[in-house]
Parts: sequence; structure tokens; C-alpha cells
Amino acid sequence: MADYDKGAILVTGASGGIGGATVRLLCQKGADVIAAGQNAGKLDALAADTGCRALPFDLTSEDSVKDALDGLDLWGVVNCGGFGGEIATPMDTDIDVFDKVIAINARGALLVTKYAAASMIRLGKGGAIVNVSSQASLVALKGHVSYGASKGALDNITKVSALELGPHGIRVNSVHPTVVMTPMSAWYWGRPEIEGPFLAQMPLGRWATEEEIAAPIAFLLSDGASMISGAALPIDGGFTAV
Repeated sequence: MADYDKGAILVTGASGGIGGATVRLLCQKGADVIAAGQNAGKLDALAADTGCRALPFDLTSEDSVKDALDGLDLWGVVNCGGFGGEIATPMDTDIDVFDKVIAINARGALLVTKYAAASMIRLGKGGAIVNVSSQASLVALKGHVSYGASKGALDNITKVSALELGPHGIRVNSVHPTVVMTPMSAWYWGRPEIEGPFLAQMPLGRWATEEEIAAPIAFLLSDGASMISGAALPIDGGFTAV
């Protein structure tokens, strides 16, 4: 059996850059991909471009997640839906923003895992879940108290899920990207006083591309990763290794 024909793969955050790149790559590999997100227009455009199925729902609502995944036959999941929040210290953070970051990045991924895993267990064919975490959960980054906390919570969700779902043949892993320089991230990471010192600490000395994040995600869903579960894979140019 080929790597990506065991069943449908759900990708959340598919209307964003990394999620969209992951959908495109998996579709190129012949996977049956369900692209999820809140922007129905972007999902429809992605479906027209790739042949994936579009499934809009709200990660912050358990009813929305449950209704969307109810009766859906899944083999794989990529939890890529995320919210960056704000750049703030612990002293001046906006707790409402903190709550929203946690609700999407950690709670939302847990909700998807909750209902997707029920589908995988029901089908009895095993499965694979990849959670898109961040380098911000592995090291302290200035201004990232909310985002880093949400990804740290996601990391523990990954580990506990790997432990609990392993007996069902379901693998759960995480990837930890560095910054992908998009217009959305450039407002902060593109500042010379931020970009220069950061890249100077990174052995590879450059930002990642969306495709460089999508490829390891696809690997962790493949048969080549069949004995990998509970792992955290940095995709950060060596930044967290030094």
C-alpha cells in the first residue's frame, strides 16, 4: 500500500501559508485531502487548484468541530490552524489575546484530535497526526509569551496523545518551524534590529519556506515514519540546537 492512500487526511489552517503548502504537497502525492479553515473562499480556491475537499469550521467551537468531523472517515490529521497573537512581555500581555491564542493553538488542536482520533479508532486502521508547533515552544523568544505558551501546551498534547493512541496504531508527532517570512510575519521579523541578530544565531542563517515545512509534515504521515511517535522535529535551520 502506498504512503498516502490509507484514507483521508484532514489539514486544518489550510487557508494559511503552511497549511496550504501542505495540502498542495499531499495532493501531489496522491492523498485524499480535506482542507479545513474558516475562510471558505480561500478553501474553495485551494480545492479548485488541487482537487482537495473543502471543510470550513471554527476551531474555537467544540460544536463546530464535532459537527464537521462527525461521521468523517479519517486516517490522518495535520493540526496547522494557528493564531500568532501579539508581541508582548509577561508584564504587558493582553490576557484576552492570550486566551484566544490558547483557544486556537492548543484547545483547537485538542478538539480536532478528540474527534479525529475517535474516527481513526472506529475504522481500526491506525493513523497519523502531525501537530504544527513552533521553535517558540523549544526556546524562549522575546515577546512570545502567549504564542510560546500555546505551543508548549500543544507539545504536551502531542506527547500524551502519542501515549494514549499508540495502542490503536495511531502515531502522533510535532514539527517546530522557524519563521516563514510572509507579509504577515514581516512586520515584526523583517525589522533589521530583529531579523539581523536572530539570523546571526541560526546556523543556516535564513528563513524557512512554506514548502520546507510541508515536506517534513508529509514525511511524518508516511510509511517511512512508521516507527516514529511522540517526536518533536525542529525545522529551524539549527536555531534551537545552539
